[in-house]
Amino acid sequence: MPVDRDRWNACRFDPASDAGHYESYFQRANHPTRPLAWWIRYTVFCPKGQPENAVGELWAIWFDGERGSIAAAKQVVPWERCAFARDRLDVRVGEATLDDRGLRGAAVGAAHAFAWELTYESPEPPLLLLPANLYAGGFPKAKSLVGSPNAAFTGTITVDGEAHAIDGWVGSQSHNWGARHTDRYAWGQVAGFDGAPDSFLECATARLKFGPLWTPPMTLLVLRHGGEQYALNSLWQAVRARGEVAIRGPEFEWRLASQTREVAVEARIWARAPPSSGSRTATRPAGSRPASTARSPAASCACAGRGSRRSSCAAIAPPSRC
Repeated sequence: MPVDRDRWNACRFDPASDAGHYESYFQRANHPTRPLAWWIRYTVFCPKGQPENAVGELWAIWFDGERGSIAAAKQVVPWERCAFARDRLDVRVGEATLDDRGLRGAAVGAAHAFAWELTYESPEPPLLLLPANLYAGGFPKAKSLVGSPNAAFTGTITVDGEAHAIDGWVGSQSHNWGARHTDRYAWGQVAGFDGAPDSFLECATARLKFGPLWTPPMTLLVLRHGGEQYALNSLWQAVRARGEVAIRGPEFEWRLASQTREVAVEARIWARAPPSSGSRTATRPAGSRPASTARSPAASCACAGRGSRRSSCAAIAPPSRC
């Protein structure tokens, strides 16, 4: 497993390049038992061919499944007021800061206002969704990893003047970047399952477009469970794996399955989407794309070893973990 957290969290953005770039550090966590969650992102966005128009962005979302509400805010900050370290996690977007110990800041959007002051710690090394050698090359265009899996956050998040105590909520500190987002994809993360609170699942199903042609769905999956890591994430394995996303009215279901000679992993993530949950984001140089958020997702995962000494595990993550 990779252990150099500074290396994997270092910023890749070159302000002198005109290639186009987005890069985000996003932190998220869930209440341990209630359907409450938050997501905060620090981003640099540079349009292709326009390095002089680079900006920093702050995104914040509060999910309240008890009230059936989602509050979100986005604030754009001039690049002159931003700093992203090239050798470690050390970010400043306006007055908001993020490092390997905590995050502090505020964001005001069109309808909601946020403020946060949080510390966190993670007992685990970074988790790579891709094979390590693919992070330095040009393919794929989008890179993603988890800098601090199973991070425990403590502090306060204030939404529209209402303070929420965050006391040991578990989630992650994650990092992604690239020249453009993946053309079509589903991404999922589960920090802890019932009966397996230290397990962690990171997964994605994606399709890439080359001219008029689309690739078949490719599924990447990394599961940590019982002190072991099952990285089913090579490009060949991604093509062989199964990933099926179905949206039927308000219902969302995503089934994944990947296996080798040594192990087989199956997962299911499902949710009921809230009405009007879509938003627009312009964080890729190629333009804007819709993004939607599912309400109260849940997940299940099964992992089975193969061979004469067959072992297995099965676990379910309720809405408070996904």
